[in-house]
Amino acid sequence: MIEISLRTGGRTDFVDVTAEVRRAATELGITDGALVVFNPHTTAGVTVNEGADPDVVRDKAVALDKLVPWEDGYRHAEGNSAAHIKASLYGSSVTLLVADGELRLGTWQTVWFAEFDGPRTRRLWVSKAG
Repeated sequence: MIEISLRTGGRTDFVDVTAEVRRAATELGITDGALVVFNPHTTAGVTVNEGADPDVVRDKAVALDKLVPWEDGYRHAEGNSAAHIKASLYGSSVTLLVADGELRLGTWQTVWFAEFDGPRTRRLWVSKAG
């Protein structure tokens, strides 16, 4: 297993981790198969989505804040229920295919770490699937 460390910059932040995941696949010796990227945090997620147009990331953050506002009468004493809900919507892992030693992503696809309770120091775990 490979651990990727990262620092997020705001309450909501999307960090492109594609290059780090590629490096992890190489370090793990995966040439053909699949790998899992797992996020061990309850207020963050991981996803694959467009990375070519930065407005997509901005639009996702705005839409999520409309769907799950930070203040909405939540009862969780820590005050970050919105982050927990957003993390549940995104999910804690993605499975990615590897062929001929390369991640198989679509033309516009990027692997994103999605922060919903930052800024924080975070980590991702990458492991060969199966």
